[in-house]
Amino acid sequence: MKIVHLDTSFNGREASSSLLASQLVNRLTEGAEAQVHYRDLSQEGLGHLTEEIFMGFQLPAEQRNEVQLAATAKSDEYISELQDADALVVAVPMYNFSTPSQFKSWVDHVARAGVSFSYTPEGPKGLLNIRKAYVIATRGGQYAGTGYDFQAPWLEQVLKFIGVQQVEFIFAEGQATEQAAEAFQQAEQQIAALA
Repeated sequence: MKIVHLDTSFNGREASSSLLASQLVNRLTEGAEAQVHYRDLSQEGLGHLTEEIFMGFQLPAEQRNEVQLAATAKSDEYISELQDADALVVAVPMYNFSTPSQFKSWVDHVARAGVSFSYTPEGPKGLLNIRKAYVIATRGGQYAGTGYDFQAPWLEQVLKFIGVQQVEFIFAEGQATEQAAEAFQQAEQQIAALA
């Protein structure tokens, strides 16, 4: 089994989302022969997609400048990790009704036409063929299933867009309320049941 494990919180491994994702990875790999590619995206220093980098993705290697070569190499590395992954585990807190910007940057470097998805007459087709993504979503308030949850629908759409077959959400909501400990415990129970 090969797992790609992403932390996205600026609190790193101590974030609630990261602690829960670590529990899930441990459960998924328990008693199994497994390879885990771990990345803390807040430490990657990836930066945002720019016109220069985007244009570099389209160019042959010999025509890319130094910035484009470095960005394409990093993008290729991320995509390579995903190409033969069985599962993706993403720890993602909600920041301002969305994901941390470093996760959006990772998506922008991974979603590349002709590499991780293609345009077909029937519409876009994901090329990465990952069986399942587990998304550990922590939120300060209660948003799942409401009109204010812009995060989960976007995450599911973009992951399926690049070839994830199934997306499973594990929510720990109300982390800024008195229900924080109870919600965290419920997420732990869901992880135990899933794994």
